[in-house]
Amino acid sequence: MRRPRTVLLCIAGLVAATVPAGAAAGPAVALGAPRACVASPGPAEGRAKEVVAVAERARRDFGLNSVVLRVSSDGKEVVTSALGESMTGVPADPAMHFRSGSVAIAYMATVLLQLVDEGKAGLDDPLARWLPDAPHASKITLRMLGSSTSGLHDYVTDPKFLADLEAAPFRQWTPAEVIAIAADQPLWYEPGTNFSYSHANFQLLGAALEKISGVPLERLLDERVMRPLGLGETAAGATAEIPVPVLHAFTSERGTYEESTYWNPSWTTAPGAVLTTDICDLDRSSRAIGTGELLSAASFRTLLDPGTAELGGPTAGCPATVCLPHDAAEHFGLGVLVLNGWILQNPSFSGYAAMQAYLPAEKLSISVTTTKGPKSPEGNQAQTVAQRIAAALVPEHPLTPTRLRASVPPSPSPTAR
Repeated sequence: MRRPRTVLLCIAGLVAATVPAGAAAGPAVALGAPRACVASPGPAEGRAKEVVAVAERARRDFGLNSVVLRVSSDGKEVVTSALGESMTGVPADPAMHFRSGSVAIAYMATVLLQLVDEGKAGLDDPLARWLPDAPHASKITLRMLGSSTSGLHDYVTDPKFLADLEAAPFRQWTPAEVIAIAADQPLWYEPGTNFSYSHANFQLLGAALEKISGVPLERLLDERVMRPLGLGETAAGATAEIPVPVLHAFTSERGTYEESTYWNPSWTTAPGAVLTTDICDLDRSSRAIGTGELLSAASFRTLLDPGTAELGGPTAGCPATVCLPHDAAEHFGLGVLVLNGWILQNPSFSGYAAMQAYLPAEKLSISVTTTKGPKSPEGNQAQTVAQRIAAALVPEHPLTPTRLRASVPPSPSPTAR
């Protein structure tokens, strides 16, 4: 693998256009009644014109195939737009589906807090209560899984795993296979005393939620998150299939620029939580997660800070590239990122990248997904586009980290270690 493989979660600290920079959006449209996800009508004016112009400049700057975005303010659409192409000669469209990756982690955390509120589990229950055979099950709690403070290694940094993934990107991985890779390493630190992102946490959390509820995870998320929020274009898949219409992805991760749309995402998170969505659902999701719509007030406070705000930092057993420092302004909550007042998730997977960010102070939601061109740089360019939009609309609320690194380090290639 000649370039780093992008991972499911990156911690914050992102040809022709359906709505070109000069075209525009009409008046604000109330969000609510289900409708097709379509581009705003033109000509664009005011904030809508500014947002599209910022996104188009970023698309050119980073050589992106596509930028699909939606911005809403106080529950009303500001602009929905799709710039560039899905494939050669096929314009990108807001209705196209893409992989939403770690957004599912926010959904799993939401369901966990709902079950805690219902008295079905406690955040500080040891994992052994639900999964007695899981690694370090007596030391790790549900809270530690959701906040990524368990100390488990991240299997996506394992050289053998990466080599296997590079050789067979369509392989179907099982939770047992990937969890075993993490369990084969000693803990980075005593569980609960530090922070280090690990995909293994969320594989185990998904399995625990099924045990607690007695309901398969796919159905659990649908009944408790997607259906209540009206996310009709968001669904879990047991295979690499994406519902049509599809936003196609491309990557140079294996050294040659190639299509990666249907590379298998089975390793990314728990079965039943491997999701696809469209930009309108991502916007709705951003607002719901960012306001705690599905949670009690107490649980929403826990979502934003389960005790992680003062954790993090390198120790004798955990290097600075793994154990990242947190403070009240910039930290990982329970399945979400908190950054200068923004509440967000920013997934990336083999050519796909996305960002959902909500700013409660301004009731502003920014949702972006991008796909890469042959010369696009590494990293989550959807996050970068969202940062530029935020800088244009609310410069007093930067979406750029100052203490945390810009992202969790991408999974290193075997040759890069």
